[in-house]
This record gives sequence, structure tokens and C-alpha cells, in this order.
Amino acid sequence: MNKTFALHFPIKSLSVLAVSLSLAGCGNGSWWSTDEPTMDAEQIRKAIPSRVSERDSWAKDIFDITEQLGIPQTKQNVCTIVAVVDQESNFHADPAVPGLGTKAVKEVQDRLEEKFKEKLGENIGGTIAGYFQDVLKNHPSPEDNYLSQMRRVKTERELDELYREIFDYMTKQYHVSALTGAAKLVGQNFGEKLNPITTLGSMQVHIGYAKEHKRQGGNMAELRTDLYSQYGGLYYGIHRLMMYPADYEKPIYRFGDYNSGMYSSRNAAFQSMLNDLTETALDLDGDLLLYTKDGGIRSQKSQSERELISVFAKNNFIITERQIRADLKKEKEKDFEDTMTYKALTKLYKEKIGKEPMYAIMPEVVITGPKLSRDYNTNWFATRVNGRYESCMHRIRNLKL
Repeated sequence: MNKTFALHFPIKSLSVLAVSLSLAGCGNGSWWSTDEPTMDAEQIRKAIPSRVSERDSWAKDIFDITEQLGIPQTKQNVCTIVAVVDQESNFHADPAVPGLGTKAVKEVQDRLEEKFKEKLGENIGGTIAGYFQDVLKNHPSPEDNYLSQMRRVKTERELDELYREIFDYMTKQYHVSALTGAAKLVGQNFGEKLNPITTLGSMQVHIGYAKEHKRQGGNMAELRTDLYSQYGGLYYGIHRLMMYPADYEKPIYRFGDYNSGMYSSRNAAFQSMLNDLTETALDLDGDLLLYTKDGGIRSQKSQSERELISVFAKNNFIITERQIRADLKKEKEKDFEDTMTYKALTKLYKEKIGKEPMYAIMPEVVITGPKLSRDYNTNWFATRVNGRYESCMHRIRNLKL
């Protein structure tokens, strides 16, 4: 299965505080143990590669954010964070992306209408795409149009801000609300819905995740600006990477999750066990249900769901389809491991295959997108990050805590 990744404050909210307290004692000891010694900001600085400028600043922000979120600053936790930041941006809050302007123009020229129709429907999408093309070629002036400006962008932030400027111009010049009827596609909502920049900042966090876990007030434009700051990019990235418990024995599986989705490594192992119990070859992508582009659960049964129903029926496990669906809806949670479906499959796997149930494997997911020079997969990403993790652990191997 291919997954497309478009252009992967001091006061803490009560909801974040509750999550922090609930997670502090959960998961594998290497992630959440409070028995291990922890690092201060100066020690964290030594975990960051020496080639990084302003190591003191990055280290202080990592310390402050982990302290705020209740994440113990153990060597393993710090190196987990350092490895992902280094992989995603080499410790640049707003890194330059080679050839970004050229790639963005090609994406607009090749897939603009398709993308707009996906977001807005055939009729409206085609109409808006036509307006957008006109704006790109003729505004703000024919001599220096938006398409020319797009070719010159060097960073993701510059491209993001240019898109926002274009969408703002469109909503002022064209009567978008009249075209869309009841659809709320004016101003901020219109630009946000069509903005192709969906992963942002030094740790490439999806804007939807950041919105769900906002650390401060403000509109979407302000949230995007925050993600491009050093502190904001780190905050949302560390939150996404660390703020969920998982009993992974190796950090590489958490890196796999960061690329493919929370618990995708655990869920891929679940699919692999199911695969051994059926004649159908399953996709080991870590998604047990089918989802819309906006993340909603489809009513249609996935391949994994169909095979679970079949396997349980053949082996006289009395689990209703309704129960299976309810259990699979927890696939993005730790609690999925406590469901009847998860326990029944692991029991059946042990009985039929004669092996201990596996907890995690690397999801088989292909990553594509206009920011990438070629297609990659989750194993490639997780392996690269894991290499940086091992290097970090080596740097601080003799550090006395």
C-alpha cells in the first residue's frame, strides 16, 4: 500500500498534563523508566552532533520541552529525539530543500487539477483549479507572477507562505463562497483545505496533529508559523514521537511509527500473524481499517478485517463482526492490545503456528511526495534514523549522569 506524504509555550494545557501523568509509568522501560538517571541541558548538548550550530539552544529547548511533557531525559529518550530531528532537518528550524521551487512548479503543473478535484469534487475543483492557474500565471503581475516566485523558493516555509498569499488573493478576487454554496471555503478555511504543505518544521509534523495538540491559541496561520520556529517544531515533533506508550524492544520500531503512523509497527506484526493463519497474502502496512484522506474510518471492510472474520469463524472463535470492528477502531491506541480480537489472534497464532506472538515488525509502506527525490519506504527511513540513534548513544556512552 502506498501512503503519500504531501509538502511526513511555557504554559501547559490540562489535557497535555493529564496525558503526561498517565504515560509516565507506561511502556517499555527504555522509553519511560523513571529509575534511570536523566540528563541536564548541558549533557543533552553533548548528544547533539558537533556539526550543529547553536547546540546550546537546541539542547535547552529539548530539555525544556521534555520537562514540560513529563518525558524523562534518559539517554535513550534524548537520543531518540536527537536522531529524528537530525534525520528530518539536520537541526535546522527551516531547512533549505534542494530543488524545492522546481519540484513545486512541476507538482502544480502536473497534478493541480487532480488535487483540487480530490479536495473539492469534480465540478468545483475543476473551476477553482482554473482560477488558480490564472492567478499563478498573471498575478500579482505578469512580469513577476506567482509561478516565477514559486520557482525561487528555497525553504518549505517560503513555499507555504507563498501558497497562503495566493489563496488569500484568490478569496479576495474571486467569489469563492458563491461558487461553493454551503461549503465553507472562504478565507482561512479555503487556503488551509487546499494548501499542499501538510508536514512542517524541523521534525516534519503533520498540521492536523499539531492542530489537535495545539500548545497555544491562535489561528492556523499562526500555528504554521509556530511549527517553523525552533521551539515549536521541536515541541510538536517530540509530542508526536514520544507521547504514547509502546512496548517496543528496539527504538527502530518507534522510528517506523513516526513515519507510518502510531502503532503501525505493532499493527504490522498483528497483520503478519494473521497472514500466517490465512491463505490470503495481506499488506503489512500497519493499517487494520480503511481510512479516508482526512483520516475518517470507512465503512468498507479492509482486507485485514475480512480475514479476521474468516479466521475466527473457521477456528470456532465466537467473536462477532461488530466486536471485531469495535476492537479495530482502537488500532491507534495501546488499549488495542487488551481487546478480544488482539488476544484471540495472538492465542490462535501460538496454538496453530507454535511460535510466541510477535509484538512488532517494520511496516511495508512506500513514501512518496513532491519534496522527495524518489520513492522511499518505512524501513529505509527507520534504518537511517536508527543509525543516527546509535551514533548518538555512542557519543554519550561515557557520559556520567
